[in-house]
Amino acid sequence: MFVPHDELLAADPAPYAAAVVCTPNNPTGDCPDAGDLRVFADRCAGADTLLVVDEAFLGFTDRDSLAGRPGTVVARSLTKLFGLPGLRAGFAVAAGDALDRLRTARPTWSLGAPAAAVGAHAMRDTGFVAETRRRVAREREYLRSGLAARGFDVAPSEAPFLLCDVGSDPADLLARCRERGVVLRDATTFRGPGSHVRVAVRNRESTEALFDALDA
Repeated sequence: MFVPHDELLAADPAPYAAAVVCTPNNPTGDCPDAGDLRVFADRCAGADTLLVVDEAFLGFTDRDSLAGRPGTVVARSLTKLFGLPGLRAGFAVAAGDALDRLRTARPTWSLGAPAAAVGAHAMRDTGFVAETRRRVAREREYLRSGLAARGFDVAPSEAPFLLCDVGSDPADLLARCRERGVVLRDATTFRGPGSHVRVAVRNRESTEALFDALDA
């Protein structure tokens, strides 16, 4: 059953085997209130409903993880924060029965030694994480203000992307940008958004190239 992300924490988890929440959410980029999320996790545990928390983008924020909470499985990725898409490495954190089930389902040798070594090194590099958070926050605000100045309705975001309502079918805008070497994500492929694009936060040069394409 699909529940809009901004309504999920108010839903009753009891009738369901599992509930899934993304923090930050994709494609909106917003995070649920931390207190409300913890309360929902407790309600899921009380109802014997497994809570799966997708924290693939949480490393871009200073928010605490729900890892280790009873009845909760946290899924994390190394491909986003550390820019390691070719590594295809991630991990899950669970305890109790959920951990036992994950261990049973996990394929043998699911992670190779090189990927494990690179992943462990990346996660120890706290300086890189801190600088990346600062850089993304700075460039996200520059991107947000530029898009808003050009008339786009930009959703609040703590993720390395922004969801923008362009007010109509985005196909023409996407094609116009692509002709100028700028590729945006068609957010109409997500359930819900009907006139949106998702814009990645990159470096200043890439943002200026996007602004030039929008102004052309």
